[in-house]
Amino acid sequence: QVQLVESGGGSVQAGGSLRLSCAASGHTTPPPCLMTWFRQAPGKEREGVAVIDRGDRFTYYDDSVKGRFTISLDDPKTTAYLQMNNLTPEDTAMYYCATRKWCNLSWRASDYDYWGQGTQVTVSS
Repeated sequence: QVQLVESGGGSVQAGGSLRLSCAASGHTTPPPCLMTWFRQAPGKEREGVAVIDRGDRFTYYDDSVKGRFTISLDDPKTTAYLQMNNLTPEDTAMYYCATRKWCNLSWRASDYDYWGQGTQVTVSS
């Protein structure tokens, strides 16, 4: 079992920044390979925005956040961060962290094994 706890959400004005954290605990065999940030706005489907491979730290971003968001991992590889800069009202959503045991990239929520409870990000214009 893996437990994920997100933090760092809040309310900011457009152009502002936030840093989200996702702390993982527990273990599985094999250990999770991918840690991914998803978001879900009211009335919309959950969408993946950033993923990091816990092995080689390869990162990949959705086009909507490329150049503004940065995903990173601490040295124990147990906490993933999402640095979000130049936020816009379109970034307003509940942000979730999820893990996937396989290393092949996927944006499908159903491909992920464990989820956190989410942290709200609200960007005002």
